[in-house]
Amino acid sequence: MSDIILEARGICKYFYDPVKVKVLNEINFSINKGDFVAVTGKSGCGKSTLLYILSTMDTDYEGELLIDGELMKGKKEKQLARIRNEKIGFVFQFHYLLNEFSVLKNVMLPGLKLGKYSDTEVADRAMEKLKMLGIENLGMKKANQLSGGEKQRVAIARALINDPLIIMGDEPTGNLDKKNSEIVFDIFKELAERYKQTLLIVTHDQGFAANTHRIIEMEDGKIIK
Repeated sequence: MSDIILEARGICKYFYDPVKVKVLNEINFSINKGDFVAVTGKSGCGKSTLLYILSTMDTDYEGELLIDGELMKGKKEKQLARIRNEKIGFVFQFHYLLNEFSVLKNVMLPGLKLGKYSDTEVADRAMEKLKMLGIENLGMKKANQLSGGEKQRVAIARALINDPLIIMGDEPTGNLDKKNSEIVFDIFKELAERYKQTLLIVTHDQGFAANTHRIIEMEDGKIIK
């Protein structure tokens, strides 16, 4: 049984605006179970474009993407949506919590959408994730009553609800102060080292990247390191 969770083989991407421009050039790498990987590089180097492809949101590329040994090319949107919900957890710079719902309900939403467990089981699992992150006391609060750092921790709990194979983050500390950035980093590190959670995080934050297990550095659409 292979431990490779995600593999990119020769991924190229073009933008046509209005001329043809190559924005990703021959991207090759793989990520194993429990890896905590940072993707860094200057703005415009292709990090976020790459993340969109790796997360199956963008299907217009050349090359191959394999998630859990399964080729993503040629799959219908409905199949990709299920893979995203079941196998990938997302943490963005903006937490995208629904203010009118409680914290617990926000964490439950991807679990309810997956439909693998009963509502009661999803609620129990959501509470488990909140406990894991030390924020179970926030469960009944409305999302708009939380601080920025708390919201991002809730977003991480939500990303974990379906026990994804990989968590992908797009600048997850980009909106946080130093203290909260450190809290979020420590959560990610613990997830990788204690729970063997695989993490792929796009970040500008050099301090954050330096403490991960591995850095993939990009420049002009290529991996340079």
